[in-house]
Amino acid sequence: MKIGILTLPLHTNYGGILQAYALQTVLERMGHNVEVIDKSRYHFLPFYKKPFAYAYRFLKKLILRRHYRICFEKDYNKCLDRDIVTQVYTRPFIEKHVHLRHIEKFSEIKEHDYDTIVVGSDQIWRAVYARSMLQSVTAPYLDFTKKWKNLKRVSYAASFGTDTWEYSDKDTKKCRKFIQKFDAVSVREKNGIKLCDEFLNFKRAVHVLDPTLLLDRSDYESLIPSNQKKSKGNLLCYIMDDSTEKRKLIDDIAKTKRLTPFSVNSKVDDRNAPLEDRIQPSVEQWIQGFKDADFVVTDSFHACVFSIIFRKTFVVVGNIGRGLSRFQSFLEMFGLESRLVLNVEKCEANIFDSIDYDDVYKRLDKYKNESISFLKKWLS
Repeated sequence: MKIGILTLPLHTNYGGILQAYALQTVLERMGHNVEVIDKSRYHFLPFYKKPFAYAYRFLKKLILRRHYRICFEKDYNKCLDRDIVTQVYTRPFIEKHVHLRHIEKFSEIKEHDYDTIVVGSDQIWRAVYARSMLQSVTAPYLDFTKKWKNLKRVSYAASFGTDTWEYSDKDTKKCRKFIQKFDAVSVREKNGIKLCDEFLNFKRAVHVLDPTLLLDRSDYESLIPSNQKKSKGNLLCYIMDDSTEKRKLIDDIAKTKRLTPFSVNSKVDDRNAPLEDRIQPSVEQWIQGFKDADFVVTDSFHACVFSIIFRKTFVVVGNIGRGLSRFQSFLEMFGLESRLVLNVEKCEANIFDSIDYDDVYKRLDKYKNESISFLKKWLS
């Protein structure tokens, strides 16, 4: 079967890259021919829309006296051009291991190109991300396939990223119509089932694992080259949103456990930082970090996932701005709710305790079998 995977564009986000790689790999091992659809992040405004769009933005800026960028597309694309440098070490992994199909717009995809399109995983159904990265809230619901009769539509571990509904009424109505054409829907968080039911009137959604958990530790270790340098410590600190409180927590854990902190990420999202400080380390180095760590401190969803894959003791600081419900839902699956810290000043002493991975892996094996069964059922 020819399958296209529609996910958010791949750039410097380790979790986003590896979930696409993992889902592709699992489907290929099932015997399918798989491509990951890589939609350009650049914004383009058709020439015939420019006079109206620019005039509208100018009036909003004039009347509301707010900062509206009249030439938004030009400014946005300049930022992307500068950001290409930050991908110098992550892009080689993507080009080598992920089978990409590059497109500028969704209309380039034709009905005969795929037997099935799988939507997911990661926060593909989070409205703000779809709008900014795919330039369309409805594209992740395959609106561009609405007239196609022979396509199978499946979502795998699609995430809304939050337990609150972030879509406008207008977008909700459109997405509700398009999701009804799906043959099967699976979501990454339990609350996603409720959101599909309550807002999209889709009552058959099921809960599955993030695709990265469908592969084993050995699968990821095999991606590390033999000449990869070992990490410069044993306390892995993968922090996406730095703060004084998080740095204090890291210091406390380092002193208590007698560990040496090290990091495997840059200031990639800080556009005020010097460009050389924003270059993201390689995906292979990121994986090596989990292999070398004795303890992990993070505020990242996928760092939690890889801590479990590599059987590492970890603490995750709740990242409300990036979506808290996905942490809560994920940790609850494995009985690891105590690893989540919502208030660094009031964290419990048991965060330093080791994790009973025998129990965690009993649960993981069960969820993995269910998730694989879902894919086999709907992609047979």
